[in-house]
Amino acid sequence: MLGVYILNLPQRLAFVDLETTGGNPLVDRVTEVGVILVNEVGVREWSQLLYPQTRIPAFIERLTGITNEMVLDAPRFKDIAQELNSLLEGYLFIAHNARFDYGFLKNEFKRLDIVFRPNILCSVKLSRALFPEHKHHNLDALITRHQLTVSDRHRALGDAQLIYQFWQDIHNRLDADHIAASVKKMVGRPSIPSYIDDALIQGLPDTPGVYLFYGENDLPLYVGKSTHIKQRVLSHFSSDHRHSKEMSLSQQLRRIDYIETAGEIGALLKEAQLIKTLQPIHNRRLRRSNDLCAWQLQQKTDCVMPVLKWADDLDFGGQENLYGLFRTQKDAHNALRKLAQDSSLCLGVLGLEKVSKGRPCFARQLHKCQGACMGKESMLSHALRLQKAMTKLKINHWPFNGVIGLKEAEDLHVIDHWCYLGTVQAESEIPALLDNARAAFDKDTYMILNKALKASPEVIYLERL
Repeated sequence: MLGVYILNLPQRLAFVDLETTGGNPLVDRVTEVGVILVNEVGVREWSQLLYPQTRIPAFIERLTGITNEMVLDAPRFKDIAQELNSLLEGYLFIAHNARFDYGFLKNEFKRLDIVFRPNILCSVKLSRALFPEHKHHNLDALITRHQLTVSDRHRALGDAQLIYQFWQDIHNRLDADHIAASVKKMVGRPSIPSYIDDALIQGLPDTPGVYLFYGENDLPLYVGKSTHIKQRVLSHFSSDHRHSKEMSLSQQLRRIDYIETAGEIGALLKEAQLIKTLQPIHNRRLRRSNDLCAWQLQQKTDCVMPVLKWADDLDFGGQENLYGLFRTQKDAHNALRKLAQDSSLCLGVLGLEKVSKGRPCFARQLHKCQGACMGKESMLSHALRLQKAMTKLKINHWPFNGVIGLKEAEDLHVIDHWCYLGTVQAESEIPALLDNARAAFDKDTYMILNKALKASPEVIYLERL
């Protein structure tokens, strides 16, 4: 029978496709399973609609034709789990973009404490390996290229049939040993996203630096850093069945780029810079905020109180009387409330609560304020305690007279008032950096440099030419 025999591989093949309620294997559920089993005896088809125990979104209904009404009386996954596990046991699991289907089944089985670890083959990757001259390898592209017969597109069994037809067609077109050799390279190896060439992964350096993930149309997806680029990139793909973010990255990934650095400091600085510049959709923690703010202690008639100041009004590296770095006004107020609670400060004096003269603030009524709002504590005493409490939030003043170079191996990171200007390897490159406009103050860069300078690195004083 065509397509049954694979050199030095299991003879039993399972062509699998799923329909689901969405793209996240941790929260979305399977609505339909379609399997075509091929062995030395023949071909068997198996399919089952499933009740996902959650609603199917309207756009999924339109795409697949599977409605909430259709699955209302269908069995749940746990009802067919043992049967499906037995069907697939010992078979090579073949799916189009196999990480998706395998990820969903693995998580469905995991909820039932069933270990599911088949050998996996992705037909997208196989198509890329066998037909590298073609750019697109999605199922619609294969339908056109291999003239596959479509019976029920976007239904599990119908799409599984298309994968099986593709398998048959390549055995009609190509040498069986060539196919077997390609399959053997893919089975049992670390799973790489379907649209990424294994050779690209193997060519990644295992050195410090940053790596960049791009999607369709070179859309920036994610920027990461590591002291071992290759090892860190591979770790994304080994965990994508357990984490929705990694699964989403794997589904969207089309290209990987990298920039090597001399060490960890350079990698951290370059990562923060690129994230602010490129705004990758999966980097939220380090994305630029234009609303950076800090508390400034000011004398107000008879008391000292914190006043919230915004980035446009501040010189973060040059002013000494600044406390905390916050991306929103809410974050700033929450931090001040926490500090007041920990140090028994008066919410009224701090401006966090409106209090009538001579009346206790809310914290005083709970015996968590020492009474500055009622004259029970002097304003001088409260101001001294406030300054002491605020010390933990203090933004360090730039400790140098001007621009410095932070030495890391052969690299020199050029810094001015906590702002990262760039990295050079030769002295001749320094004037061009110093001639550029000063970079904007950035909280993440400040945190990186503040920590790095405490480690006593080699610092070189530079002049702005």
